[in-house]
Amino acid sequence: MTHLTYAEAIVVGFIQGVTELFPVSSLGHNVLIPALIGGSWASDLNVAKPESPYLAFIVGLHVATAIGMIVYFWRDWVRIIGGFFSSLRDRRVTTTEQRLAWMIILATIPVGIVGLFAEHTFRVVFGKAVVAAWFLMLNGVILYAGERWRPVSSKRADQQVAADRELAGQRDAAPQPALATVPPGQRVAGRHASGHQAVRQQELGDAIRADKRVARLGFKQAVVIGSTQILALLAGISRDGVVMVCGMFRGLSREDAARFSFLLSAPVILAAGVLKVPDLLGTLGHGIHGQILVGSIVSGVAAYLSVRFLMKYFKTRTLYPFAFYCLAFGLFSVIYLNVK
Repeated sequence: MTHLTYAEAIVVGFIQGVTELFPVSSLGHNVLIPALIGGSWASDLNVAKPESPYLAFIVGLHVATAIGMIVYFWRDWVRIIGGFFSSLRDRRVTTTEQRLAWMIILATIPVGIVGLFAEHTFRVVFGKAVVAAWFLMLNGVILYAGERWRPVSSKRADQQVAADRELAGQRDAAPQPALATVPPGQRVAGRHASGHQAVRQQELGDAIRADKRVARLGFKQAVVIGSTQILALLAGISRDGVVMVCGMFRGLSREDAARFSFLLSAPVILAAGVLKVPDLLGTLGHGIHGQILVGSIVSGVAAYLSVRFLMKYFKTRTLYPFAFYCLAFGLFSVIYLNVK
């Protein structure tokens, strides 16, 4: 790498952390933004170069991005990993956690194989800025079509999620027998009075109910949904976007499709980052370890905040804003790169 400044590392780290979770393609943005800025950014941050140090850097940021996602979902991953090991111990797959663990494993295999053997080809052939801009517009079309022609089964699943949440809220609001003898003025004390505790308890309940709904898909459908991640090897196509759209067309609610896409993303992103760590520790990372550290911190924090925001966003809102953004930014990039 000719040079990587701390400013570049911070900007790239932030872009990676945000756009990896938002359905707008992190790789597409990491290709396009340096090209649009031009100058040293275009030369320093060129992902299409053979043996690109910049690629090693941004994929290395995936480790921090994955850690940010895992921190947010840590309770879920404890249950899922526990389900995996209990299935090995019992030699059967029966519980929700066991089924979900194996669904994630099987759904990750296709993209893992393709990425291992074809990542270089995808990057060199399709990692150019103008090509990424066209694919970003295609990503916008996919998001728009997925929302516009969402099947009835997915819309009904939205209603089921809302009904499950309302029913759970009614149960939580019901008087507790243990509190019947406690004077009303004293019931604000203790565990039931903690607003934060109540929110976390609700989130945990939502997660468990979501896992049960997702687990009903089965292994075959999980593999189909997971295979769409292969498209994200094309700069401009969002991993979470295509997984969400496929999930909705397989009958998942928008909220459950988003959750499943985030759970599927973490192992793939983490594995991709770990594979590049030797490159960063070798000659490709020489002289930029400080920048890598700073960029990773920014990326991890941005990823955590992004997934926290999106899990709330997709409870009631659509993919349309992201679709319009991808179409607009992609079109602007195509025009600008061809006339500058």
